[in-house]
Amino acid sequence: MLTKELEVLLGNKLEKLLALKQCKVSKDQLILPGPDFVDRVFKDSDRTIPVLQNLQTIFSTGRLANTGYLSILPVDQGIEHSAGASFAPNPIYFDPAKIIELAIEGGCNAVATTFGNLAIVARKYAHKIPFLCKINHNELLSYPTTYDQILFGKIEEAANLGARAVGATIYFGSPESHRQIVEVAAAFEKAHSLGMATVLWCYLRNPAFKVGGKDYHTAADLTGQANHLGCTVKADIIKQKLPTCNGGFKDIKFSQTSEEVYTELCSDHPVDLTRYQVLNCLSGRIPLINSGGPSGHNDLMDAAETAIINKLAGGSGLISGRKAFQKPMNQGVKLLHMIQDVYLNKDIKPLS
Repeated sequence: MLTKELEVLLGNKLEKLLALKQCKVSKDQLILPGPDFVDRVFKDSDRTIPVLQNLQTIFSTGRLANTGYLSILPVDQGIEHSAGASFAPNPIYFDPAKIIELAIEGGCNAVATTFGNLAIVARKYAHKIPFLCKINHNELLSYPTTYDQILFGKIEEAANLGARAVGATIYFGSPESHRQIVEVAAAFEKAHSLGMATVLWCYLRNPAFKVGGKDYHTAADLTGQANHLGCTVKADIIKQKLPTCNGGFKDIKFSQTSEEVYTELCSDHPVDLTRYQVLNCLSGRIPLINSGGPSGHNDLMDAAETAIINKLAGGSGLISGRKAFQKPMNQGVKLLHMIQDVYLNKDIKPLS
């Protein structure tokens, strides 16, 4: 049964989410998460035995072990959003050891952070929780402000740190995206050759994606295409923002699309929008984890809602950072457990 805490926390929002009984895209068209996901999907791929071992280790760690779902703590924000902006609300997380302790106490499958954070504590923690080493960042100290993802280290470094996986961001739609695609594709090929799995932050960035007061950086059609491109550079897991709208290709009037995307494959319901993201992840063969978004006044409610939408849509979990680490550790642990409880709840399952 649904927990009383979820019902109280979400109220009418929960009723609206669960009111949808049938998605536009049937779950029968998807490869859904499950305890045997690595064996069922990746076994037949070109991934090497060490990559399969590391993927299985990630799926077999934490409170969601052997469910097919993922709860990952990402803390690369000290670069992406500046250390001051990220850690001022809770300065203990300037210390990388505290970041990893939060992930362990929070029951996460893995912790995603920077070369520097992992390097300084690697011997203490590498055998206790899977490391996901983020290899590129937006350095955010250029003036005027620029937005670009640049490499901060080599793949061999991540392997030497004991990383089970590497992560990277591509700003699809940006002027720099062509270079980033080439760089990340090469980095992922190298990571696979060294036995590590790959996770791609498939983010959009282009000022033209804001039209008429509407922000299409989180449109289902555009983010779905970003996911599809991410699978093409051989990401093993896709990270994407939860979709909030649709129609980017039509309203911005670029690229190509089909009207059936908006009539046959999507409605304006958040679960349908997210299922379109899953569909673009090779019909679910590449797991989709949605990001938790920035910290705010209703973090528990927002995190639970995002997790429910992702699970109902056929997604594979959440990667939530700021909502967890920008508060006292016990509250961060509570939030991570709340997310995981959604995926452990057998009454919340992918919609038909």
